[in-house]
Order: sequence, then structure tokens, then C-alpha cells
Amino acid sequence: MGPLGFSVDQLMELAGLSVATAVAEVYKLSEHTRVLIICGPGNNGGDGLVAARHLYHFGYKPFVCYPKRTAKPLYSGLVTQLESLAIPFVPVEDLPQDLSGQYDIVIDAMFGFSFHGAPRPPFDDLIQMLVSLSVIGDSAKRPPIVSVDIPSGWHVEEGDVSGGGIKPDMLVSLTAPKLCAKKFTGPHHFLGGRFVPPPISSKYGLELPPYPGTSMCVRIGKVPSVDISSLRENYISPELLETQVMPNPFDQFRTWFDEAVTAGLREPNAMALTTVNKAGKPSSRMVLLKGVDKQGFVWYTNYGSQKAHDLSENSNAALLFYWNEMNRQL
Repeated sequence: MGPLGFSVDQLMELAGLSVATAVAEVYKLSEHTRVLIICGPGNNGGDGLVAARHLYHFGYKPFVCYPKRTAKPLYSGLVTQLESLAIPFVPVEDLPQDLSGQYDIVIDAMFGFSFHGAPRPPFDDLIQMLVSLSVIGDSAKRPPIVSVDIPSGWHVEEGDVSGGGIKPDMLVSLTAPKLCAKKFTGPHHFLGGRFVPPPISSKYGLELPPYPGTSMCVRIGKVPSVDISSLRENYISPELLETQVMPNPFDQFRTWFDEAVTAGLREPNAMALTTVNKAGKPSSRMVLLKGVDKQGFVWYTNYGSQKAHDLSENSNAALLFYWNEMNRQL
């Protein structure tokens, strides 16, 4: 146990959870299901084993390559945990030379900041496998590479000295970014390991960003730009026939609204209200539904609001309820 009272297994659990949450934040389960985690013999590999467990519970399908197992109880316990979940362990010799066809994400958890020297077999070949993967120009045709703390084979301060090392798409720095993180050029840089007490931050001059809400990771740097058209999702839902709808629209709305409440949606009474004044100028804003009966809808506002003014001139309005989790809008 260290001077702050943290044990190695505690820190490893926090680190692995941070990696898993960062991966889940960027690489959605609907498109990136199969995750290969390549683990080294030390603490970095232990972080990878923990991340594999959490990714499993997040709904992903992890596969673990752990060629040099450590006999210490901490590591054997992590292996037992994964085996109890029937998470496959893949021997190095069974890995395809091109990982693109079998995995949607590859996590590099081989070596951390304490590694020195040249990688030995089989990790030298594994690193080269990831190097070959990272040089594929079209990122849409290959699985993204996620490196834990530092990319394996990089110098902890100088980075990719040879220029021929792994070029990860995501780097999850742990506790605090290492100097080599300045050389990272990928689109996603996260900080994980939410445990550093203020006295330690002050002692070492660490200016760590605040973590949002209850998250175990925080993005560092600018959010990468995206192709807006690529954000479109495919909405597949059963066809709604006229014969399936209640004759009274208010009764039907109440039924659907009760379903949204039962499903646990946050603020299912939030709706977009669109009005038009006498000059024909439209106005939309979000309001909260207060009640509904056969007379109509009532929402929270005041008589001096823009909405009230518009409705006094034109009583026609449009309401839109959008319940994304239920793939439904009214």
C-alpha cells in the first residue's frame, strides 16, 4: 500500500475502468462490438485485463491476448474473473496478421511508462502488427487503436523516437499525462484515474482538468470535427397502422406518455412548441408539459412570454415530443 493508502489493485481497478469508459464514450457499441485487448506482463497489462471485464459488462465482446502471464495473485485473480465470464483468451499464434477483419477495436495494454529497452518476443511482433494496422490510411477500414497510458514502444518522455512506432487513434493517459503525450496526434486523448488528492496535485504542480459529473475519464484537448452526415442513425421500428391507434387522440397520447414515464425517460414532458405570430414569423422553444385533458395541452409559461403573445394573435400551434430511447416522436 502506498503513502496515500491506495493499494495496487485499487489503482488498477480505477485505471481499467477509466480505459473502458473512455472507449465506450467514443466507440459506440452499435458499431464497435468486438474488442481485442493485448496485455503485457506488468501493470499496464493488468489495466487491460480490468478494462476487458468492464467492457464485457458494458455489452462489448472482449477478446484478450495475454501471452506472458504473471503468477502474482493479483493478476491470476484478474484472469479468473475474465474466465468466469467466458471471455476468450486468444494465443498470439491464433491472431491474424491483419486484425481488421475480426476486431472492431484494438486496445494496446502491453507496456507502460516504466518500460525500457527494446520489446522482446512476442511483443515485438505484436507491436509491429499494430504499426501495420495504424498505417492504413482509411480509418473506416480498420479498427481504431487505443493505447493505455503511453503507446507501447514509445519513450516515456520523447515519444516515438524512431518514427515507426504505433500511432494510436486514442490515448488514455492515467493519473496525469506523460511527457510523450505531447507527441500524440490522434483524435481522442482522455485522462483517467480519478483519485488524485489535492495535496499531490499541488506538490507536483499538476494542473488536471475537472472530471465531468460522475465520469471516470475526461477528454483532453479539442473535440475532433466530424462529418455531420455520418451522425445519422438507422431507425427501424414496427409500422404503425391507423387501426392500431385509439379513436381519441388525447387518450392515445396519454397511453404513450404513460409508457414513456414507465420506461424511465428523463423529462418525458419536455416538448418543442412552435407558434406563429400575426406577421407569419415562426418561433420555437422547449417547454414543459403541465397537464393534458380532453380540452387540450397545458404547459409552463407566463402570460408575458413570447409564446403567450403569439398565441394571442394566432391560436394555432404545433407540439413535438421526442422520446429517443423509445424511437418515438409525437
